[in-house]
Amino acid sequence: MVVLGAGYAGLSAAMQLAARTRGRADVEVVVVNAQERFTERMRLHLTATGQRTAELSIPDLLEGTGARFVRGWVTAIDADARTVRIDDAYALPYDTLVHGLGGVADRSAVPGAEDHAYALDGARDAELLADRLGRLAAAGGGTVVVCGSGLTGVESAAEIAERHPELDVVLLGRQEPGAAMNPKARAYVRAALGRLGVRVRAGAEVVEVRPGGVALADGQVLDADAVLWTSGTHVSPLAAAAGFAVDERGRILTDPTLRSVSHPEVYAVGDAAAVRQRYGVMHGTCQGGMPTGVHAALSVLRVLDGKRPKPFRFGYYHTPVSLGRNDAVVQFTHPDDSPRRFCLTGRLAVRYKETVTAAPWPTYGRMKKMPASGAFWPRGGRFTRIRGGEAR
Repeated sequence: MVVLGAGYAGLSAAMQLAARTRGRADVEVVVVNAQERFTERMRLHLTATGQRTAELSIPDLLEGTGARFVRGWVTAIDADARTVRIDDAYALPYDTLVHGLGGVADRSAVPGAEDHAYALDGARDAELLADRLGRLAAAGGGTVVVCGSGLTGVESAAEIAERHPELDVVLLGRQEPGAAMNPKARAYVRAALGRLGVRVRAGAEVVEVRPGGVALADGQVLDADAVLWTSGTHVSPLAAAAGFAVDERGRILTDPTLRSVSHPEVYAVGDAAAVRQRYGVMHGTCQGGMPTGVHAALSVLRVLDGKRPKPFRFGYYHTPVSLGRNDAVVQFTHPDDSPRRFCLTGRLAVRYKETVTAAPWPTYGRMKKMPASGAFWPRGGRFTRIRGGEAR
């Protein structure tokens, strides 16, 4: 069994497979990831502002489970030969593949974004931005434009403004920050950004990123000393190139058990998968990604034992958003991710958000000893109820 990617979803699958097959001579679990360090994506906006985060080692976590860690970039998948090519150097065979190569910022759709905008795709990317922001601050100031008013954009803009008050931070997006939240939470986000000095430009569409700024669809050009791109994501093209059935965004199409609809020996998790629930296709978040990893592992093991795998069901329950180190908002949601009336704000929300952000790593540690501890998540009730064997 080969697991590609050790992000939130991939590592959940790897830990479950390793813990539940420990001691079985007929099963080997191999985990492939480009880095040994686990990337806490929910903390990358901290790294981007020069704040230290924990060094979490994937090989150390896997030690004692029997799983083998392979550090390297996946450069190709041969579905016919059932092999994965690593670093263009050698082929790794598989009988069962769990594809968990997550998404990265989509800078390809807008001219100049790949060349002139930073992104938060990993620790190294965030460190490059932190270096740039530090040099701007040391020089006395500058303008930072954050493109994308989604959750990553909001958190990044707030963190930069709080950490570097001498910088002018502009948040651009088609929608208002917190657009999917209820009116109270949305107003709180806007007010918090205002207190931090973030200038918000809603209804703005970036059509080009230039060396010294961004051009908008209305013809205006904003000067910028640094541009951070957080608008949209895309997944690895490897799945499509391998011939797996994918959607328009390149995500692997799965059946209700998270198995590829075109290649039954392949399972997809997290951002790499187009997981359909009754309310629609799931979007990529840690809260949904980790359960897909656990469920895919359980599906693999049930098939291995000659049993029929069960359909996956998941319902969202919250949207926590940090607004610097001392403020936050938590929007509680219905299982289909629509906002409930209740939300947390201020210091209580800060503690809640930190608890959520810190939870994955110790959760993996518990899975190592008690794999069943990872098999609990909201199933979504009537929002995901299955009829006739399929989620509708």
